[in-house]
Amino acid sequence: MRTARRYLAREIYRSCAVVLLALLGLFTFFALVDDLDNVGDKFSMLALLYMQALALPTRLYDLLPIGLLIGAVLALAGLAQRNELVILRVSGVSGMRLLGMLWIVTIPLVIGATLLSEFVTPAAEIKSGEASLMFRGKASGARMDSGYWFKEPTRDNGTRIINIAKLLANGNVEGVTLYEFEPGLTLASLSTAANGTFTEDKLVLHDVTETHLDKEAAQALANAKPPARPPAEVTKLPQRELDTTLSASRLMARVLTPERMSVSTLLDYIDYLHHNQLDASRQVVALWRKVAYPFTLFVMITIAAPISFMQTRRGGVGAKVFIGILLGVGFFMLNQLALNVGMLSRWPAWLTALGPNLGAVLIALGALSLMEYRHVTSRLIQTRWPWRKTPV
Repeated sequence: MRTARRYLAREIYRSCAVVLLALLGLFTFFALVDDLDNVGDKFSMLALLYMQALALPTRLYDLLPIGLLIGAVLALAGLAQRNELVILRVSGVSGMRLLGMLWIVTIPLVIGATLLSEFVTPAAEIKSGEASLMFRGKASGARMDSGYWFKEPTRDNGTRIINIAKLLANGNVEGVTLYEFEPGLTLASLSTAANGTFTEDKLVLHDVTETHLDKEAAQALANAKPPARPPAEVTKLPQRELDTTLSASRLMARVLTPERMSVSTLLDYIDYLHHNQLDASRQVVALWRKVAYPFTLFVMITIAAPISFMQTRRGGVGAKVFIGILLGVGFFMLNQLALNVGMLSRWPAWLTALGPNLGAVLIALGALSLMEYRHVTSRLIQTRWPWRKTPV
């Protein structure tokens, strides 16, 4: 069986490699054509090619399940058409045993996908963000027109809101604005800084302008009486050290979409959001989806497995292959749709990530069992209802 498993692996890997190369080339070409309008003096053609090269690991990560499905379907259909799977069946390999062999073949792809997800893709995304900042002056991610916003508690049980206008490629920031509130959510001070640098657990701000509001200013204005002291006091500082839970890595994590982060970065960012009482549902769902991603590869190979049982002597192999690919692509689209539906409907994160996978693998296993024991089912029907016609 080791020889048969190696032969299956070689056929499936070869077919998947061809399909993935074709899909990567196609999507990269479309992305290049779409970005050609942005080429100019600041954004050269070489920079465009560099950014597309950085996008290849992420694109490969996204296309791997579809590539595995199409490649496995084509490989198994070719083996079935050449009657090589019939030889395996005659030698005593059952349908479930063949499925187990396919799962073993998928394990190296799962290991490669995990390494790609944990190390290569996050690093490439960060480099892509830095390149976008360098060449375009902007970065994709959770950015509003007014910049990036962060919220965290202060040591005196107050609240601090940080607005950052621009992220630099080295992880530093420009255009920092601090809104510091007292425990009653009363604005205590407003500070602006030209730029900032992260050092361990501190944010060092440069060229700082602080505006401190007097505690009695609001009451004096409400009573329409002139305050005894100036309502605001402005001071300028060359430098200010700010104790913060932010860091350069967490700042870059805000730029990345949650699905592009590694598991360790996601866990750290979720802890940061929970510590600051911020919504982390999007990140929790992304964490579950990253955990479920290897299972998606097993689902894809399970969907492809029933192709090995089709009767090629009747013809219609191309139609059956097309139907298998269509079902797999439909599942992949449903899996992506489940993310948005689950977020809107506030489903549990594990259900959003694992629900489509569990449903698809149960259906695929049911189809595989039905095709495996179709002759037993036909004899049972003929015994109980002999007047009914059964398929040959």
